[in-house]
Amino acid sequence: MPDKFTALWVSHSSISDFLKCPRAYYLKNLYKDPETGRKIQVTSGPLSLGSAVHEVIEALSEISTQDRFKQPLLEKFEEAWKKYSGKIGGFLNKDHEEQYKQQGREMIRRIVNNPGPLKNLSVKLKGDLPQYWLSEADEIILCGKIDWLEYLPATDSVHVIDFKTSKQEEDKNSLQLPIYHLLVKNTQKRQVDKASYWYVRFSDDLVEKELPNLEDAHQTILTIAKKMKTAKKLGVFKCPNGESGCFACRPLEQVVQGSAEHVGIGSYNRDIYILSDDSTDLETDSEIL
Repeated sequence: MPDKFTALWVSHSSISDFLKCPRAYYLKNLYKDPETGRKIQVTSGPLSLGSAVHEVIEALSEISTQDRFKQPLLEKFEEAWKKYSGKIGGFLNKDHEEQYKQQGREMIRRIVNNPGPLKNLSVKLKGDLPQYWLSEADEIILCGKIDWLEYLPATDSVHVIDFKTSKQEEDKNSLQLPIYHLLVKNTQKRQVDKASYWYVRFSDDLVEKELPNLEDAHQTILTIAKKMKTAKKLGVFKCPNGESGCFACRPLEQVVQGSAEHVGIGSYNRDIYILSDDSTDLETDSEIL
C-alpha cells in the first residue's frame, strides 16, 4: 500500500479551490510562510460565522439523542464564538462583529425551534478526518468531514446532511454531494439512502437532492485530483486571470506580499491574516470543516 504521508490528499474544499483558481489552491493548501513554516489563511466575517455555527451543530452528533439539547444551544454558540471574536475572526470593529454574531444567533434559534433530523439518531464516523484511498495506483486520498449523518432505522441506512450558513444556495454543479457520497460509502458499512442541504439561514426545512451516481462521481473526482497532482509535480499553479489575479487568489497574494495584518494562529496551526479593508467580507459560500 502507498505511503499516506507522501500521497496527495484532496477534499471538497481543496478541489473547489483548485477549480476556482489553481494559484489560490496553492497558496491556501500548499504554500507555507518561509519564516514561520505555517500555512496561511485570510479570515473574514462569513468564514467565522459559518465555522461557529457548524461547530455547535457538529458537536451534537457526539451526544446521545436524549441528552443532545440539555445544554441550551445559544449558550454553546456564545462559547464557540469566543474563538472568533475580534480581528482573528475578521471583524474590523465591535459593530461589524455584532452584525455577524446576531446572524449566528438567529440560525441557532431556527435550529432550536425546528430541530428536524437533529433530534433523531445519528451515525458518527470514526476518526477526526474520514478518508480512503481514491486511487492507490495514483497515490490519492479523498478526505473530508460530513456535517451530519442521520440514521434511518427502518432501512438501516443513512441520510447525508450538509448545513449551509450562506445566503446563496449551493450551485447545481457542486461536487460536494458526490464527494460526500463517496466518503460515506467508503468509510462505513451502511447504504446512503438520502442526501440533503439545510439552509439554516433562511429555511426551516431540508432540501433533498438526488443522489449522485457513484461511478460517475469517482471518475469525475479522480480526473480532477490527477490534474491537481500533475500541477503539484510540475509546480505550476496559474490563475486563470493571469498576473492580475482573481477574487480567490488576490487576498492570499496580499498576505505573501506582506500587505495583510497577522492577527494570530488558528486551530489548524495556520497563520491567520486580516486585510486592511473589507474586500474579503463577501458571503459567497460557507466554509467545509
